[in-house]
Amino acid sequence: MSANALRVGVVGAGNMGADHARTLHRWVSGAEVALIADVDAARAAAVAAETGARGTTDAHALIAAPDVDAVVIASHDSTHADLAIAAVRAGKPVLCEKPLAPTVAECVRVIRVVREAGQDGGGLISLGFMRRFDPAYVELKAALATGAHGAPLLLHCVSRGVTSAPGCTDEFSVTGSAIHEFDTVPWLLNSPVVEVSWHAGRSTSTVTGLRDPQLMLLRTADGALTTVETFLNAGYGYDVRCEVVTEHGTLALTDPARLVTDASRTRSTAYPADWRPRFADAYRLELQAWTDAVRTGRPSPLASAHDGLVAAAVAEAVIASMKDGGRVVGVEVPEVF
Repeated sequence: MSANALRVGVVGAGNMGADHARTLHRWVSGAEVALIADVDAARAAAVAAETGARGTTDAHALIAAPDVDAVVIASHDSTHADLAIAAVRAGKPVLCEKPLAPTVAECVRVIRVVREAGQDGGGLISLGFMRRFDPAYVELKAALATGAHGAPLLLHCVSRGVTSAPGCTDEFSVTGSAIHEFDTVPWLLNSPVVEVSWHAGRSTSTVTGLRDPQLMLLRTADGALTTVETFLNAGYGYDVRCEVVTEHGTLALTDPARLVTDASRTRSTAYPADWRPRFADAYRLELQAWTDAVRTGRPSPLASAHDGLVAAAVAEAVIASMKDGGRVVGVEVPEVF
């Protein structure tokens, strides 16, 4: 281990956790991976071997380990709240992947423990809404902030994937996919989401038991409207889009593909199979910013536990609309005492 390196334990060795561990090991200065935990011992051992760490099946032992200074939580969504609370009680900074928890009630429980630990601002918990670090989204936010294009009127957000995970539910399209937009939209506009509605029409025939695609309508306090499309089984590739319609034009993310192929009288670009290539820069920048903040004792520049609560409140309102014929539902963010 390097002197003064932040010794990080990573909980979860699936796609997300393994990617975080590799990024920390290869690309983040001042951080070293000390321990990997996963319910699958072989999977934990494999990622540990790649990163020079140790492997375990006990996430709570990882959090308590004396050679772990900070924790990344990238396990199943249902485990986030309990593991975040354990890290806070151990006094260890944690970067928790989104969502902070699947429900508002669980988010409130986490924030109460944070405050009991004397961290009223939620300083021990950072949340992995990595689009805040994606260069394209950062540039879009900066362009809006200049005011040169006038007020934003409409946003169109699209999130499409190749195929949904086994056992995926209608609600997961909201809490596992659209949750990013529930953070990104108010961050871009500096205006909270105040009401929502959910809609689904004809579903793809490639899966059964899942309404896919889904369309959500958000209204922010500034009066702007946002459409959010989630299509987990689009098939053709991982594709994220965002366009802002303003008073004096439009601003949109461009295709991030780096390679153009000319062959057989056709020009083409490729789509990635999942989110990791598209947001590799965002994850690297996010992990570096978190590492730097923890090492120097500065406030984290990442999304906070309260930001996670706000996104969960939007998701809960969308699901309420889903279960009540698509009616408009107001977003209520509880005060936490």
